[in-house]
Amino acid sequence: MTTRMLVLVSSAIEAATGASLIAVPVLVGRLLLGVELPGSGIAVARVAGFGLLALGVGCWSRGDVATSQSIRALFIYNLLAGLFLGYLAVGGVFSGYLLWPGSVLHVILALLLLRPAYNTFHTESR
Repeated sequence: MTTRMLVLVSSAIEAATGASLIAVPVLVGRLLLGVELPGSGIAVARVAGFGLLALGVGCWSRGDVATSQSIRALFIYNLLAGLFLGYLAVGGVFSGYLLWPGSVLHVILALLLLRPAYNTFHTESR
């Protein structure tokens, strides 16, 4: 899979997750965390949805090559999201059906973006 395709896939996943959080935050909360969101949780989930939608749209590759900013942003997001979702799953407080799959997916995407992200940091620091 090319870096551009990887960025497109990751961008699409984040945009779809963001749109889902905006439209049906209660369902996403139930599937991901296995809990009902209180009123304030719904508001925060929607704001997070705005951010994810913006990340997905902003990182969407328009040309033949993914931008270094998109690669780095998606690498950092996927790494942190994957580790945090894994932390929540290991803690045992949350147990949604999508918690482990979400963690694993984000970690895999981060690992796949590791080399391209490293290369963007390395070549731009010269």
